[in-house]
Amino acid sequence: MPDPVVKIVIPARNEEGAIGQVVSSVIHQVDAVIVADNGSTDNTAQTAELAGAAVVFVAEPGYGRACQAAITAAGDYDILVFMDGDASDDPVDLPGVIEPILAGEADMVIGSRILGDCDPGALTIQQRFGNTLACWLMYVFWGYRFTDLGPFRAIRSDAYERLNMQAPTFGWTVEMQVRALKQGLRCTEVPVHYRARIGVSKISGTVRGVILAGWYILGTIFWEAARSLWAKTSKKSVFVLSVFGGIKPKI
Repeated sequence: MPDPVVKIVIPARNEEGAIGQVVSSVIHQVDAVIVADNGSTDNTAQTAELAGAAVVFVAEPGYGRACQAAITAAGDYDILVFMDGDASDDPVDLPGVIEPILAGEADMVIGSRILGDCDPGALTIQQRFGNTLACWLMYVFWGYRFTDLGPFRAIRSDAYERLNMQAPTFGWTVEMQVRALKQGLRCTEVPVHYRARIGVSKISGTVRGVILAGWYILGTIFWEAARSLWAKTSKKSVFVLSVFGGIKPKI
């Protein structure tokens, strides 16, 4: 049986100082690395290409848009891995992130910074609070205890295709986790080491970024919860109508 095809997707915006190091650290462990240059004004794209990555350009800002463009450019794969382009994700953890999928034990794996360890200041107070709140809400609505929304993650190709991902911006990671639960995918977490990033974060590094990230993350959770409730209500309504009105249920 041939080895599974593993490809890494890295969304990046103005990560010239880190992207070469990130790509070089993983390029020989996988079949391909695809960097989505999300409107950079520096040499992110050129640096990524020199390190061996394929680069796709995404002019309109948005973490989700960048991920989707890179996935489209990736072509065929068996396992898709997501990493950030700021060198905060430790490449040493890559084998551990994909191992549960290789072993047939999981469809999606989240690299948990909470279960693992973080360099001083790498994970801010607002990030920890936001993660805790989002994970608690997912437990309330769907009964699964995630500990993190970590960007370092892996998913099987057939599992990803079932998610019909839509979030264009900061809601991408939590949408993936919520929809995985709604689809009944086997989810697990593994501890990872989270390093101090190179450069300034576009999210936690600015007040605007923190507010927007929180808005999109929480908004995504409540939107998905509302969709679940609507689906259940609609099925019940159709059933009641079928009983009392002679309508054949289509559920």
